[in-house]
Amino acid sequence: MNNSQQQEIWFVTGSQHLYGEETLKQVEVHSQKVAAGLNERSNTPADIVFKTVLTTSEAIKTLMLEANSDPKCIGLITWMHTFSPSKMWIAGLKALNKPFVHLHTQFNRDIPWNEIDMDFMNLNQSAHGGREFGFINAAMGIDRKVIAGHWQDSEVISELDTWIRAAIGKHELENLKVARFGDNMRNVAVTEGDKVSAQLQFGLDVRGFGVGDLVEYVKAVSDSDLKDLLRAYNEEYKISKEDGASEAFGHSIKEAARIELGIKAFLDEGGFGAFTTTFEDLHGLEQLPGISAQRLMQQGYGFAAEGDWKTAALVRITKKMAEGLKGGTSFMEDYTYHFNPDKPQVLGAHMLEICPSITNSKASLEVHPLGIGGKADPARLVFTGEPGDAVNIAMMDLGNRYRMIVNKVEATETPDLPKLPVARVLWDPKPNLKIAAQSWILAGGAHHTSYSQALTVQHAVDLAEMLGIECLVIDEKTDIRDFKQEVRTNSLYFSR
Repeated sequence: MNNSQQQEIWFVTGSQHLYGEETLKQVEVHSQKVAAGLNERSNTPADIVFKTVLTTSEAIKTLMLEANSDPKCIGLITWMHTFSPSKMWIAGLKALNKPFVHLHTQFNRDIPWNEIDMDFMNLNQSAHGGREFGFINAAMGIDRKVIAGHWQDSEVISELDTWIRAAIGKHELENLKVARFGDNMRNVAVTEGDKVSAQLQFGLDVRGFGVGDLVEYVKAVSDSDLKDLLRAYNEEYKISKEDGASEAFGHSIKEAARIELGIKAFLDEGGFGAFTTTFEDLHGLEQLPGISAQRLMQQGYGFAAEGDWKTAALVRITKKMAEGLKGGTSFMEDYTYHFNPDKPQVLGAHMLEICPSITNSKASLEVHPLGIGGKADPARLVFTGEPGDAVNIAMMDLGNRYRMIVNKVEATETPDLPKLPVARVLWDPKPNLKIAAQSWILAGGAHHTSYSQALTVQHAVDLAEMLGIECLVIDEKTDIRDFKQEVRTNSLYFSR
């Protein structure tokens, strides 16, 4: 599921001809070194590529149009090395439809106190050149990221990497196709939404299919492919001796494997990066896809249950954003609370479909009754998520706009749960369960999320800004009164 084409972030520098050709040559040399240095230290899947020094309105607009049309380009880094009169940037910025970050830096870290002269001052004018560029963006109402600091500073590199990963997510969303097998879980509101507005605003393409369309692919699975996948099941997962000797267990995992191969073939043939299922639309399938969804998520596909296409897309793009980082990303749900006053916690799980990327342990392959859906007992992987920092991210369609919510959490050690045969993770929501739950519900937060051990709050904030949507953060600093006021204020701002 990796993109075959290498993604690029274009590094462009602003200047002007006022300072002469010799100065412009130095500006270009510095720019090449900064771009190369950032690319070398960057920890993202995208390449940072120096493009040019821009000195005229015509050149700026031409480059912006080239960025728009180049599928490899997912965003730009802009740097004002000298003073670049910002009226030159108006036409180009109006034309640009790729995200950009304003890197407010300068080539040298320190002022050379004994050697500094007017030549140095003319060359190194980022301090006020960046302000000129900032003014025109503010005047044009462009919501963009600004990173200030020396380009070799680790904090600046980290901020830039976070922004680049958000750009990867935006690019993925613009080109993502989601397959929905069956419709929504009946009468559920938050998993619904306007798919036309989603495509208009984000580029997201959501397509619905009858379960019978999928069943044809499941029936077409070859015996040799099925045999290979069953061998992988036996090698990769723990299977009890009792289950291994059970004919019913063998039949169940065989059907589960057939479903997995059928879904994958359907998705790959149609170019889909994410999918949904629902236990209310299973006609023609022997069991609800459990291990199928888990393993396909681990391979990078987005997934959400109950027809929740927004969360399926969110899981896919957050997985792309997290590529190469430590920790997994999964479809998730706040399933039940531990309201013990000594340590209030949330047990996250779902009926079956939690991605094994969030555990380092060997999962157990098991078959158990589901209790809903009226189908055969489904196969699933059972494991416990790893302790550590994580985030829960949700996105909702409020009717007239979209809202993203992100809650910072800390996963903890999970007690033994011998009678709960599902994948799960236990966490402490920040700042605590009471305030986190109140805030989430006040904001209309969905019950489905993308749970990521790899991403941070800032990744979600940067992504939301690029998408032009609201992002509410629930973390250690959250206060209910302030949070309610933020919701009210944002409702005015984002409903314009």
